Amino acid sequence: MNVPDRDAELVACVAGQLGGRTVACAESCTAGLVAQAFAAAPGSLDWFRGGVVAYQRGVKHRVLGVTPGPVVTGSAAEEMARGVAELLDADVAVSTTGAAGPDPLDGAAPGTVVVATYADGVARSRVFRFAGDPAAVCVQASTAALRELAARLTA
Repeated sequence: MNVPDRDAELVACVAGQLGGRTVACAESCTAGLVAQAFAAAPGSLDWFRGGVVAYQRGVKHRVLGVTPGPVVTGSAAEEMARGVAELLDADVAVSTTGAAGPDPLDGAAPGTVVVATYADGVARSRVFRFAGDPAAVCVQASTAALRELAARLTA
């Protein structure tokens, strides 16, 4: 797996802050990039429960329990994080959803990504706007998700 150095460093930070807890991820626009970064980390078998790539909205609704409606929202990202934590019996979770492009989605401009973290029974989300083609947006979103989770665990 070719995980960028910055992502490997963020994953190491996450792993170091888990303190015996486990983590899972729910991904839409990043389509497995976050899971790949976790899986590539030394010792991840001890703390990474797994992930769900819920690319289509119906999968988000049926598998992760996201309320039907727009999926590029803070509430949808939070429901994704909470849903994957419950589904995979993880203590902590991170999720990504967005409009990587080239077209808008749910009224969100291309490059709009929402990242949510779930820990201690509470989900929080943050909206990002990234530039570039869809592939560049996905990579930036994956790094942002790892950064948000690392920050959440060190707070």
